[in-house]
Amino acid sequence: MALGALVVVGLLLVKAAQWALANWWVLVALALVALLALAGWVYRRIDQMRSAQLRVQGLTYSLSQLDGMHHTAFEVAVRDLLARDGSRDALRCGGRGDLGADVKGHDPLGRLFVIQCKHRSKGLDGSAVGTPDLQTLNGTGRPVHGGDVVVMVTNGRISQPARDFARQQGLHLVDRQLLERWARGTRPLWEVLPSVPSPRKPPRLRRSRIRPAGAGEA
Repeated sequence: MALGALVVVGLLLVKAAQWALANWWVLVALALVALLALAGWVYRRIDQMRSAQLRVQGLTYSLSQLDGMHHTAFEVAVRDLLARDGSRDALRCGGRGDLGADVKGHDPLGRLFVIQCKHRSKGLDGSAVGTPDLQTLNGTGRPVHGGDVVVMVTNGRISQPARDFARQQGLHLVDRQLLERWARGTRPLWEVLPSVPSPRKPPRLRRSRIRPAGAGEA
């Protein structure tokens, strides 16, 4: 019986070796996928440590610093400010295929903030954030990302029609003036914003679902 099992195992190993020789490219592709997954994990771990440092350090930005950033760095700055405020899983997720969210993170009460960033290199002199930008955010912030608080952040200005749309849809706006208060002050975003909704569940229940600090660009 044992000898027969050994023979079967041997035949299977031979077949596996033959398949591997004939389909070596599949193994190479799997190895590349594994390497990419490992690199992503390492990247997230590094960012987790950086976010943890931000929570115990006083991080501030001036408007001139924010204006001088590339739009990607602006998203990272918003993520870092959210982490400074106490979000343990603040994550920059902006880029191609971000589905309208550049930054996400839970506050200490478990509310998920979904943030779209619009950077204007010319500040107030740049183009205004318009209704189409808010429509995109509104279409994905809650249905796709599950956000409790959906926010548009810009270092520029927001058109009046966009403000009206945001009020109708329950979206939150951080324009240049409010951004300066948040970035230079000591109050967290959920205290700076007006009319932030209450947690959907008691804090004790929600905290158990918060993951360790998230990833983003360093």
